Amino acid sequence: MAAADPDLLAPVVSGKHRGVQRSAWLLVADHVMRAGAEMLALGVPVDCVCCGAEDLALCVACERRIRILTRHPFRAEEQAPALMTVDGGIILPVVAAGVYREELSQALLSFKRHGQHQLKSVLAKGLGQGIATAAAGAGNVCLVPVPGSTGAFIKRGFSPVHLLLAGWRQGHAGGGPPVLDVLRKSRRLAALERLPGGQKGLGRGARAARVRGSMTVPSRKRRQVAGRRCIIVDDVLTTGATLAEAARALHLGGAGVAGAVVLAATRPPDSAGSGPPSPAAGGKRPDLGKNK
Repeated sequence: MAAADPDLLAPVVSGKHRGVQRSAWLLVADHVMRAGAEMLALGVPVDCVCCGAEDLALCVACERRIRILTRHPFRAEEQAPALMTVDGGIILPVVAAGVYREELSQALLSFKRHGQHQLKSVLAKGLGQGIATAAAGAGNVCLVPVPGSTGAFIKRGFSPVHLLLAGWRQGHAGGGPPVLDVLRKSRRLAALERLPGGQKGLGRGARAARVRGSMTVPSRKRRQVAGRRCIIVDDVLTTGATLAEAARALHLGGAGVAGAVVLAATRPPDSAGSGPPSPAAGGKRPDLGKNK
């Protein structure tokens, strides 16, 4: 059974890992985190977040399972009601690297809580699978991460989406689409964060109403994306309300939106949901250039 994610609220501000380009300090920090995790494991028992095996945050078997679960990215927008019209038209195409279930959901949930280095490395590669698939059919594009919520950032000290993108960039040595961190929270979202509860348990209409008008591209950032085609990046897809709001803000900022990519979608591309989704699952090839 897929782990429940208590934090599906749309992110609000950029994470402190805002520098997504490969840099010397990022590499040094990455190695320090790795060494620290290994030293900590010597004195403090560490168990696999998926199966409980000792000594590693993610054992070899579970790491392999995550790679399998993200091996076949698929088109996921048909299972996100906020991204479809009432007559079945596509508002925003989305590529998901995998389904939010089993080892993938367990690892992602733990990573969002603690930001473990080993999980970041594996999950970033999974996200990279989705990015490669989405960008391949979208032409000359840039990647725009969904901003993280103020409350979540204060609690964690990092933004999961930004940290995963940083991990993905580390493995590409400057290759792949550029990352433009231009989305910010609006004053409306700051007020919404003070309301009790998040988006957990909300339906399509309630989610859409809660996030509508919650994101913006500040005027000082608009020249970075004006006239450019963007792919929005998030960690988990539920109803699609967060991605729809990000697309709205980017359009108002002068950008074109080619689609979105997520690490995991909470709903499989068909009701069966058995086995890894095929690239053509749901009758849609994972190509953001189609159905536009």
